[in-house]
Order: sequence, then C-alpha cells, then structure tokens
Amino acid sequence: MKTIIFASDYSKNAVTALKYASGLSSKLGTNLLVIHIYSLPMMLGLEFDIFYDELEKTTLKKHNTKLKNFCKKHLGKDLAGMNVKTEAFENLSVSHGILAKAVEHKAFMIVIGMKKESAIKELFMGDTSMSLIEKAPCPVLLVPKSASENLKKIVYATDFEQEDIGAIYKLSQIANKFGAKITVVHIAPSINGDANIKMDWFKEMVEQKVTYKKIKFKVLFSEVIFGALKAYLDSNKIDMVAMLEREKSGFLKKLFQRDMVKEMESFGKIPLLSFNEANY
Repeated sequence: MKTIIFASDYSKNAVTALKYASGLSSKLGTNLLVIHIYSLPMMLGLEFDIFYDELEKTTLKKHNTKLKNFCKKHLGKDLAGMNVKTEAFENLSVSHGILAKAVEHKAFMIVIGMKKESAIKELFMGDTSMSLIEKAPCPVLLVPKSASENLKKIVYATDFEQEDIGAIYKLSQIANKFGAKITVVHIAPSINGDANIKMDWFKEMVEQKVTYKKIKFKVLFSEVIFGALKAYLDSNKIDMVAMLEREKSGFLKKLFQRDMVKEMESFGKIPLLSFNEANY
C-alpha cells in the first residue's frame, strides 16, 4: 500500500493539514504516516554522555506520546483502523528528516501545513518548504489553514514542459478518486502569439498518456501572469492548484522575482501541489 507522509509541528494550521491528509489518504486508499521531527541541544564533553543518552530516550518517548495523542485528538482513537501510524524522531534539519522518510517509504506524497496564509513569501521561500519542493522524490502538498477537504476543481498551471505530462498523469490519479475536474491552464502575454496552437499540441500529447476524461485545457491572455492566475483561481472557486517546479526557473521561484506578494495572497488560501521536475 502506498504511503502519504504528513509532517506535524502541532500548530493550529497543522490540525487542518492533518485532517486534510487523513481525508486524502482515506480517499486514495493509502497509509498515512504522521511524523514529527525534533532536535536535541548540542552537548560536548564526556561528562555529558550518560546524561545525553538518558535525554535522548526520554525525549523520544515524550515526542512519540505527544504525537500519537495529537493524532487521536483530531482524527479519533482508532488510528490503526484508519491506517494511520505515527513516528517522532530526531534530526537537525526538518527538511532532511522529511526527505529521508519519504525515500525510506517510497512516499506517494508529502503533506505539510502552511504557516501563515498572508505571509506567502515566507511560506514558500522558507528552508523547509522550498527544500522539499526542490528535492522531494514525490509531490509535495502545502495545505493552508482555510483549506476545504472538498476537492472538486483543480487547476494545473503549465508552461508546456514535457515533464508536465507525467505530473498531470499523477494528478489525474488523485482527481479520479474524487471525481474532480482538472483544468490545465497556460497564461500567455499576447493574444497574437501561438499559445493556442501550442495548447492544442500539448493537449494531444497529454491525451496520449492520460485517459482521465474530466480534463479541459484553457489559455488565459494577460501581461500580468500571476495576477491572471490568481483571478482565475478566485473566480472559479478552485480547490487545489498544481504545478511543476523546475530546477532553474520554476513557477514558485518566478513568483518572488518581483514584488508580487500581495497580488498572490490567494495562493495561501488554496492547497498547492508541487511536482518536482526531476521525478518526471
């Protein structure tokens, strides 16, 4: 059975994200591994060895108990019946710890909660989120506090990359379990260009790989790319936005090359599913 990994920090936003991850896991028929990563203070000198060994044991037990109680409080007591497991462990780097578990379990997806819905730049450019997005061996889903578990409309933002096709295929597997509609969107700066021709070609390429029927393709024309996408997400009440993150010039990196934080606040209100180009 496939595994979804959810990384918890016990925050209020983590509660929403935990419930979202649990609902997703249930719908997709996967295991849910809830993890918490902590670090211990550095201690030097032989006189600390015995104390440190005991500290490791008591801290590990404390965090595992706290994590299990956190999950029982918000998901219910029968975690095993919901295919939910918990594991707290030490690592100096949160992102490294999450990635290690993702590799170990060959994770289907990593889910984390967004810290602040308004501080969008801090949200995505923080060490943990961006490190996961850039290096994860599976899709990474960022869930805001206001996220609804209702998944009926998904937007996939494309720039006609070959790797988009594999990502859309995986997205279609998720959408199929919810009966959700996928709209593949491209934003072009000029109506006089060849964007519609490229979209027709891209549609043919996708349909050769993806058999899911609830997919449509749309070109939006605007000089303000991210503003146009924001408006589309808002006006169509989209439940999730997905995109491919490229190593050198991914969409999320472009998002912060200019001062667009206020314009893109809606990204902090919709779950964002990021696919790493290297995996496709």
